[in-house]
Amino acid sequence: MASPSQSNVFDPCPSPFNMAAHVLGFSNPDPDKIALSVLSHSGAKRWNYRDLRALVLKTAQGFLDSGLKSGDKVLIRLGNTVDFPVCYLAALAIDMVPVPTSPQLTQGEVDRIVDDLSPRGLVQGPDTAKSSREIDITITPQDIEKYKDKREAQYVFGDPNRLGYIVYTSGTSGKPRAVMHAHRAIWARQMMIRDWYDLRESDRVLHAGAFNWTFTLGTGLMDPWTMGATALIADATVQLEALPLLLKRHDATLFAAAPGVYRRLLKRPELLSLSKLRHSLSAGEKLSPSIAQNWIKAAGSPIYEAFGMSECSTFISGAPQRPAEPNALGYAQRGRRVEILPIQDGTDPVPPNTEGCIAVHKEDAGLMLGYFGQPIETQSKFRGDWFITGDLGSKDEHGVITYHGRHDDMMNAGGFRVSPIEVETILSQHPDIQAVAVKDIEIKEDVSLIHAFYVADKEIPKTELFAFASQHLASYKQPKEYKRIKRLPTGANGKLSRKELVNFLGATLG
Repeated sequence: MASPSQSNVFDPCPSPFNMAAHVLGFSNPDPDKIALSVLSHSGAKRWNYRDLRALVLKTAQGFLDSGLKSGDKVLIRLGNTVDFPVCYLAALAIDMVPVPTSPQLTQGEVDRIVDDLSPRGLVQGPDTAKSSREIDITITPQDIEKYKDKREAQYVFGDPNRLGYIVYTSGTSGKPRAVMHAHRAIWARQMMIRDWYDLRESDRVLHAGAFNWTFTLGTGLMDPWTMGATALIADATVQLEALPLLLKRHDATLFAAAPGVYRRLLKRPELLSLSKLRHSLSAGEKLSPSIAQNWIKAAGSPIYEAFGMSECSTFISGAPQRPAEPNALGYAQRGRRVEILPIQDGTDPVPPNTEGCIAVHKEDAGLMLGYFGQPIETQSKFRGDWFITGDLGSKDEHGVITYHGRHDDMMNAGGFRVSPIEVETILSQHPDIQAVAVKDIEIKEDVSLIHAFYVADKEIPKTELFAFASQHLASYKQPKEYKRIKRLPTGANGKLSRKELVNFLGATLG
């Protein structure tokens, strides 16, 4: 990979191009360097760059020998195993279209994906739900093991703008959407490598997620390999509480996780003295200021947050050379074209410090090709030359971007639009609150009140919470009800499921 430029301009993606060849390009200069260590309590299983590249290309040849061909879509249904990224890269290497999916999907959810995409191939693990639909070619982990005796396939190069892979996003409509990305999407990740990770060839990156999470797939594997760094992933037997020991034992220099992981690890701050850790990375949901501050105190190094989405990965972040302001997301990564547009209409940026929609220009190299089979839905997300993310934010005179929540998450309180993120940021500063989420809940027709759901070791008197909120929030922003719960509801990817909060209204905390 070409080294990221120090200017705001990146060279265009070369042509012809292949994403897998780009990711594994460092296997030739230093083939003996460890590319991947899968960590367990008893030690680590390691692959160097030579072995990783051979494993990917032999698996690719196995795909071809099974009857699959370039252009075929390959649905990947594997658990937390190294086979997941190997199959993903193998498909890309020979111009097939991998579709990585969560192992937690039900049969009905998998059926809907098959109906949408008509994949010709399926890589199926034993512990994942199977589709009831007929798929031409099914490949098992036992087949993948046999592929190790194959010869190595040759990379297939082509137009960098051709379809590379498909990922599913939950979408605001409630129906998952198939997001199509080009091979060139990996080229655009140079921007986050420079302006979020500060990732170096010498780094050892430990990601807290499983192989089959797209956050892990990109930040924990593809990007370290692109830079010739070492990826560290804990195997399925490792409990979250063991990560601090693994960070120390394996000399991790970067740590990546969702905010909820940091929250849990901070319950044992005495274990977080991590002298080799340069810094940590967070994405997936808004990182609370209290978690960020407590992590610095315990671990001795900061967390840098990034904002993105399935349609464009991450494109706003803080970084060591350009930290985010307190309570802000950070800056648009250099090389990106990001603006804040009016909420309703218009393609001219709003004035500084004005709330609007976060938008990405259509020519951003990391932006999706569109939603598969949904040209009208794709077009509806664009306003002129701008992709409208559905997220609200503001940008000041210095380019600092502050997040105001999802457009569809915005609460309505007495006719005022209120960002749940704003309220949660304030309430999370209460010394006894460990985690908090807010939602406006309809108590009777056309009457909604803001409810706060919090996690704490003990019940906090409501009078105290009302007083605390009144000190920091305008009256229309203050929750009218508080409820203590055992944990915040999250989806399969660890993100807060705000719609599930209503299920806790009548629950009794035992």
